Amino acid sequence: MAVDVLLGLQWGDEGKGKIVDVLTREYDIIARFQGGPNAGHTLEFENIKHVLHTIPSGIFHQGIKNLVGNGVVIDPIIFKKEVEALKGYGVNVNESLLISRKAHLILPSHRILDAASEASKGKNKIGSTLKGIGPTYMDKTGRNGLRVGDIELDDFEQRYNALLDKHRQILSHYEYSDYNLDSMEAEWMEAVDYLRSLNLIDSEHYINEAMKSGKSILAEGAQGSLLDIDFGSYPFVTSSTTMCAGSCTGLGIAPNRIQEVFGIFKAYCTRVGSGPFPTELDNEVGELLRKNGHEFGATTGRPRRCGWLDLPALKYAIDINGVTQLIMMKSDVLSGFETLQVCVGYEYKGTKIDHLPYSIDEGLVKPIYKELAGWSEDITQLEHYDEAPQSLKDYVEFLQQELGVPITILSVGPNRNQTIRIEKHATA
Repeated sequence: MAVDVLLGLQWGDEGKGKIVDVLTREYDIIARFQGGPNAGHTLEFENIKHVLHTIPSGIFHQGIKNLVGNGVVIDPIIFKKEVEALKGYGVNVNESLLISRKAHLILPSHRILDAASEASKGKNKIGSTLKGIGPTYMDKTGRNGLRVGDIELDDFEQRYNALLDKHRQILSHYEYSDYNLDSMEAEWMEAVDYLRSLNLIDSEHYINEAMKSGKSILAEGAQGSLLDIDFGSYPFVTSSTTMCAGSCTGLGIAPNRIQEVFGIFKAYCTRVGSGPFPTELDNEVGELLRKNGHEFGATTGRPRRCGWLDLPALKYAIDINGVTQLIMMKSDVLSGFETLQVCVGYEYKGTKIDHLPYSIDEGLVKPIYKELAGWSEDITQLEHYDEAPQSLKDYVEFLQQELGVPITILSVGPNRNQTIRIEKHATA
């Protein structure tokens, strides 16, 4: 059986959690393949809003296995709180949740290093969530990291202390003292004991055996393609491979096992933290998008920067991921706009281009917009695509033609029921 991949095509916050939750019934296994508790995947159903940080978004469905893959980094403290919260909603975590032994652990000192590094940058801050993600991935690639499987070994404490000594040495070079490592460490060790009681597995073996036995798998990405460590707006990126390729290294699956690639994007653009954003609207229109879309980070609570949809950036993300189906989120947020602007190209160093260049820093690129008609109707109660306002259909059709990939799902609200399927070749 093949693996389908679902990932974000912008700067994260596209709505991946909701769609994974919607699609879960079609799969046997949901598997997170990268990122960590810097993710905030929001699900809403039965008048309750849930935010998941590390655990896959299929966890609320009975009989579905949810795997935290080897490419994920885990903070035991946050993970424990997340698991305990799920148990409060009646989720049988012991039955449905699996954790890769090869996933790396976020230590308290990783969080301190993250904060110290960000503080030292001053006005050049990256916009880190301060969850210790970057330093953990640095230890992983530097071959110093601690993995989940290490907590089962007799010499775990020595391994932990060796890494902690290295971190103390690094911290000595920073002028940073705003932390109490002892208190953080006690809570972390207690959470590690809790982690030992969960289902720790050799995940690459598990997932390949599952494929051989005909199980269907959906790989769930975190963050977004424009935050990828290699292909994002570097250095204002995350520390992992957020693209489709990351599902191979983050789960241990071969590239030829990937089938459908679902690419999720908002009907407009948002970004949290620092970094270039060509279509950003630092005006009343941007503020209206933020207000109507409730654009505040699920993990940090920070207000998101908002702007019009950027097609060159979207085409870029589609190409590097091999996207086969598109999913447009937050279409309802655009209701009430008389006209909509869509970026179809840039003026780059005095030349008109229609692709994403090496640098999209402010001053180098100026967006070129195409104006489309908006719609005034409230679409949050829409149940069928053929009942949609004509202007919304025109918007969808324009994007499909420009992007060359069908839009097959339309989200018209935060609830799992506010999701509309579109035939692959639907036209206006």
